[in-house]
Amino acid sequence: MSLNVTSVPPIKGKTPQGLIVLLHGWGANAQDLAPLASMLGLPEFQFLFPNAPFPHPYAPPGSLMWYDLEKRDAQQLAASRQQLLDWLGTLAQETGVPSERTILGGFSQGGAMTLEVGLSLPLAALVVLSGYLHPRTQSDAASAAPIFMAHGRQDPVVPLTAAQQAKESLIAMGVALEYQEFDMGHEIRPEVLSLLRDFVLKHVCDRT
Repeated sequence: MSLNVTSVPPIKGKTPQGLIVLLHGWGANAQDLAPLASMLGLPEFQFLFPNAPFPHPYAPPGSLMWYDLEKRDAQQLAASRQQLLDWLGTLAQETGVPSERTILGGFSQGGAMTLEVGLSLPLAALVVLSGYLHPRTQSDAASAAPIFMAHGRQDPVVPLTAAQQAKESLIAMGVALEYQEFDMGHEIRPEVLSLLRDFVLKHVCDRT
C-alpha cells in the first residue's frame, strides 16, 4: 500500500521555505487537517496531509485510522509506521526540502504516530496536538528533534493525564520539549495555532 496525500504548495509557487507534514486522527482523513494550511499563515511553506492506510471499522466511509485504537492492533501500527518511514524518506528528493527543514506533526492518533516515527528521524521539529505516546522500549531520544505539545485540560477523548505522562517520558528521554495546556476539549484552537506558528518559525526560519 502507498499513502494517498493531499499537498498544498506555497502560495507564491516558489521552492518551499520549509515542509510541514500533518497526520490526522482516528476516524478522520487528510481533509480534517487540510484547512490548517491557510490558517497557520505560513504561505512560503508546503503542506502535506497523508491519509492513514486503514478504513475505520465504525465511522462513515472515508474515515480512516493508522491502527485500530480499541484493539491496539500491533500489526496495523507496524504497517503504518513502516509506510510513514518509507514515505518520509522520499520527501527531500520529491519536494526539494531537506529533512532539517521538515516538521512532522499530528492530531490525536496522528500525534501518537508523529512520536512513533519522528523520534528517530533527523527532522527540524515535531508537533503533537491532543496526542499521546505509545509505550517505548527505547529510553534515550536525546538526539530527537525538538517537540511542541498542546493539550486540552477538558479533553474527553485523550485524557490530559496521557499528555502529562508523555511529557514526563519525553523529558526523561532528554528531548527538548515545549508543552502547553489549554482550557479546551479535543480540538485545535486559534491560540494553539499562534504558538505553533511561532514554533515553526523558530525551528525552521530562524535557523537560516
